Amino acid sequence: MDLFARLKAAASSDWQSYVDHDFVRRMGTGTLPQDAFRYYLVQDYLFLIQFARAYALAIYKGRSLADMRAAKAGLSAILDLEMDLHVRLCGRWGLPPQAIESAPEHQATVAYTRFVLDCGMAGDLLDLHVALAPCVIGYAEIGRNLAPNGVDALTAHPYRDWIGEYAGEAYQQVAADARRHLDDLAARAMTERRFTELTALFAKASRLEAAFWQMALDETGN
Repeated sequence: MDLFARLKAAASSDWQSYVDHDFVRRMGTGTLPQDAFRYYLVQDYLFLIQFARAYALAIYKGRSLADMRAAKAGLSAILDLEMDLHVRLCGRWGLPPQAIESAPEHQATVAYTRFVLDCGMAGDLLDLHVALAPCVIGYAEIGRNLAPNGVDALTAHPYRDWIGEYAGEAYQQVAADARRHLDDLAARAMTERRFTELTALFAKASRLEAAFWQMALDETGN
């Protein structure tokens, strides 16, 4: 097993609470209320701003050009792919980028993003990428699970664009690259004793991801 698979297995209950959350299941069936998805999307845009900073921190902390290029790819995926998707989808509800950016951050957004940034500031590059992994690699897994027969089979699915973004080849490649880079970092810096500490980081990030989904349901009464 690679490091990501080991972390998932060691934190399986926390991982499942995230990737199999009611929000995700209802999005997959197309029964997620639009107001819950819209609330999530605005908060996720604010979330991505902070995650872009985390990848910028990873560039700074890189010990090699390969590390820096890997972080740059993650930063580009956020700034050039994910945020564009959010702007496009929010535009359908008449929400321009300025309105999204000026929305107040929910406590769940603050809790998760600052946790990741703190992992990066206090720890090394491996700590930071383990804290980032549930998001960048987890969304690829969720997208793939919600489109088992491919994106084209979703036809008129109300959340086709979102699912298609994360199930699509471009994002799947981003996640695969992130997974390989995690292994490379582990080969240089991980001991079995440290694995226990990394599992705790991974588990907490997964719980914070689950809380992020739940936030959208709670705030919209769904």
